[in-house]
Amino acid sequence: MIENLILMNGYGIYVWLSFAITFLACGIIYYKTYKTLKKYEKDFIKEFDQLSDSEKKLVLSKSKVASQVLATYNRSI
Repeated sequence: MIENLILMNGYGIYVWLSFAITFLACGIIYYKTYKTLKKYEKDFIKEFDQLSDSEKKLVLSKSKVASQVLATYNRSI
């Protein structure tokens, strides 16, 4: 039973190889995207720290994304 599932009438090598390549490609894309996001968050924090207190409050009140970035950045430190 399990052997039939793995072999799939001779097409198993192609099917399982396709699954492996797809999962590998998705994993690589996820890793690269995550790495780029963290880089942009660090750049944002660096620029945000250079603002005055009034400008910081203005940015936080207008941007929901900025608040979320700061919240996740503080948790990761």
